[in-house]
Amino acid sequence: MYTEIFRELVNIMHHDYSGYIDKKGWDKPSPYEDRIRSLESNNDLMVSDFLEIVQDYLLDFKDPHLSFGLIEKHSQEEFDNGFRVRRHKDKLYITAITNENRLNLGEVILSLDQLPISELIEKHQRELMETKAEREDWRRVIPKYNLAEVMDAKGDIRLIELKKYEKAEYKRQHTIRKIDHDTLLMTLSDFWEPAPIDQLLEAHKDLLENTSNLIIDVRTNLGGSTLSYKALEKYLFPKGTNKIDFTFYNMKVNCTNRNADLIIKAIDEELETIENEEYREGLKQWKEQTWERYRGKGFVNFDDENSDSGFEVTGLDFPENIVVLTDNYCGSAGDIFVYLCKQSPKVVVIGRPTMGVNDYSNLSEMVWDDRFKLMYATSRLTQLDHRKAGAEQGIKPDIYIPWTPKHVEADIDLEEAIKLLQEKTTGGYVY
Repeated sequence: MYTEIFRELVNIMHHDYSGYIDKKGWDKPSPYEDRIRSLESNNDLMVSDFLEIVQDYLLDFKDPHLSFGLIEKHSQEEFDNGFRVRRHKDKLYITAITNENRLNLGEVILSLDQLPISELIEKHQRELMETKAEREDWRRVIPKYNLAEVMDAKGDIRLIELKKYEKAEYKRQHTIRKIDHDTLLMTLSDFWEPAPIDQLLEAHKDLLENTSNLIIDVRTNLGGSTLSYKALEKYLFPKGTNKIDFTFYNMKVNCTNRNADLIIKAIDEELETIENEEYREGLKQWKEQTWERYRGKGFVNFDDENSDSGFEVTGLDFPENIVVLTDNYCGSAGDIFVYLCKQSPKVVVIGRPTMGVNDYSNLSEMVWDDRFKLMYATSRLTQLDHRKAGAEQGIKPDIYIPWTPKHVEADIDLEEAIKLLQEKTTGGYVY
């Protein structure tokens, strides 16, 4: 079973994945298939082993939008180390803890299996996918090791044997709260569906339309659909009609038979649960004008018939000043949201560049055995045809705040946002 799944997955990556032409020859599937077949024939292939092998294979494509894992009802079979780190210079700082109660926020990992961090960076460049410390993702590296050398706030060093824990359940956060008389803080952890955001905006409509300042925190936004935040757009722009330029996101869509079948099926399922009429209409157009119309045609330039690639937003007077907080944990639809915000004269974006995963986007989901799922991109940005090699990923903030260990102790970004709004209100801030 596992060997057949892997072969079909490779076929998808070679024909249906929207980066297959750009990345032809990057992958070497044969050694991975040999390993799977060998373990499977000896009845030694565990679910966790298969996941690890396939995930390692997908790294060849250098696409953070690609993922292979278990569907939700089997998610208890996925494991991680129970904490998250971020690198600063030659140390890994503990920035989040889920299940690993032997660690504390702000503590430092100096080495893994006696290998210093500087050596690990060179050894695992393939998994880290980045050259900038604050953008590295160590979640695929740490599970490969057994022993961590940890230093606490006093400088005392201890060794801990790394464990694997059941992956923590994701808890979405869509909230609005008052920071002071003139300022609201909105936190949006994903754009998976419109209902939570629509409900949030409706519940706080009076506040939003009568408060001068708004901070929107999308630093850890997991993305989703741009249609999900449509109701928020009017608050982002000044009163009147605002023309939005979206040529940056012109794209081609790989309308293979498989992609069309999978995405039409997913759209139909979503239409059964979505009540938001604007969202429903957007889904219907995406289904009819792209996937049904061009099914089996291969790459189609989706923007030919709408060459100006723009739309209009009718804005409001309030909030008058908006700050958007970003980080490289904000991706996919989160990337696009930040790009949209940067077009508004009343928005300032601060923090770090977003993840920048939309070179290949509009994900399709392939499921096997009601257990495993592959998420892969079906669209490709046309700007890739003329972008310079090595260009930094992500939507850049207006004000860049580098990540430092001080971010573990205090919310440096939020403090800077509040300071900026106070100075803008008094007329003393220019960026």
